[in-house]
Amino acid sequence: MVEQSDVDALRTASPPSPQHLIDGQKIDASDGAVMANTSPIDGQALGALARGTSEDVDRAVAAARRAFDDGRWSGLAPAARKKVMHRIADLIEQHMLELAVLGVRDNGTEISMALRAEPGSAAGTFRYYAETCDKINGDIAPTPPGTLGLIHREPVGVVGAIVPWNFPLMIAAWKLAPALAMGNSVVIKPAEVASMSILRLVELCHEAGLPDGVLNVVTGEGAVVGEALGLHGDVDVLLFTGSGGVGRRLLEYSARSNLKRVYLELGGKSPNVVFEDFANLGKAAKVSAGGIFRDSGQVCVAGSRLLVQRSVYEPFLDALKAEAEAMVVGDPLDLRTTAGAIASQTQCASILTRIERARTEGARLVTGGARILESSGGTFIAPTIFADVDPQSNMAQEEVFGPVVGVTPFDDEAHAIELANSTVYGLAAGVWTDNLNRAHRMVRAIKAGVVHVNTYGGPDVTVPLTGHGQSGNGSDKSLYAIEKITKLKTAWIALD
Repeated sequence: MVEQSDVDALRTASPPSPQHLIDGQKIDASDGAVMANTSPIDGQALGALARGTSEDVDRAVAAARRAFDDGRWSGLAPAARKKVMHRIADLIEQHMLELAVLGVRDNGTEISMALRAEPGSAAGTFRYYAETCDKINGDIAPTPPGTLGLIHREPVGVVGAIVPWNFPLMIAAWKLAPALAMGNSVVIKPAEVASMSILRLVELCHEAGLPDGVLNVVTGEGAVVGEALGLHGDVDVLLFTGSGGVGRRLLEYSARSNLKRVYLELGGKSPNVVFEDFANLGKAAKVSAGGIFRDSGQVCVAGSRLLVQRSVYEPFLDALKAEAEAMVVGDPLDLRTTAGAIASQTQCASILTRIERARTEGARLVTGGARILESSGGTFIAPTIFADVDPQSNMAQEEVFGPVVGVTPFDDEAHAIELANSTVYGLAAGVWTDNLNRAHRMVRAIKAGVVHVNTYGGPDVTVPLTGHGQSGNGSDKSLYAIEKITKLKTAWIALD
């Protein structure tokens, strides 16, 4: 059990030094430049980060390539890699509170969620993929007599990973753990506003016995470090979670360089559908509020479009409003807080602009709609509900990535499906119904990578997170993630 005094003891701990971690060494940026790091909790300076350059990326990729080619990790017996992966998980668990507090100071996620979703999730992910090290096999083809066809599954080589500022540890683990388990080397670029916990994670990986050069981290701006990774001719696969605009640029960089495989998880505008036959509207409202307002809505799968059957529309709105107004918004390092800060001033301004646009588009403001707690110096926005949202409006079509939900009524199942599939995205969805047949029909009909039924959120590492439409390609989590960071090779052998 974590006590508030334990959290408070880490509030002002020294942040990591403003350096990259390349080839097992902490190094300055090639030109010595650093960039400021500001906490969204109070707007105060939070150390600094090395401002990476393309030369830093070259150095990190070269270290990763050497480590892969000489076999210091890729050439280890799978059982040996497995032991190191489990030690990484052990160390994450031993330093769980330290890692969680570092992340919260960086991005403002409420500590109660961060403990589970960040180091808690990361440790479980490393353990899951540790067990794949010695369990992923090749195959033998059904060949005619006199011929042997062997299908080998090999690591791709050097993997580049670019991860976002929301849940940096969790999402980094989704990229790093399968890549390392299969014997690859990695260069990871954290988000500019959430690098500290990843820097500490990489230190723990080395402490666990990961050889130098196998995992390297370069901090800096996406327009510099991210672009250099995307264009690098010696990066074999690039893994990315973030915005659609950046995802498109990474695909362009692949085409302009070595045609590296690029896998993208690009967020969404997820529908959460409430039918009149679901008996416990209070439960649906409570869980749905958590599905949009926890972490202040800065969650790629957030249920940001609530579609509610017209016969229960107003009662559900009343219940949702009560849940929103019961959220405790404030200091993310207070264990009583249930919704933390917006990760940056830039993101806060973007959300407020979206809120104002929803007003001008004619949506009905039910609650929230404003920045709060400004005297703290932090970036906080009240949980916000808009009702009667036009399905074609900006509020219904574009990702806000904040504590804002748009609610729209529907008439029947066909209408619900039409509305659910009315955006270009397809990451997640929710369905609330007591009709089993309807639940299965909705799962089939909704175009999304994950469809929750009578819940929202919570799928663990055993199942894939897959984007449909403009929510991306490939899968994070589960054994399906192995496909992204391995390649197939056929041996066709004549036996006579």
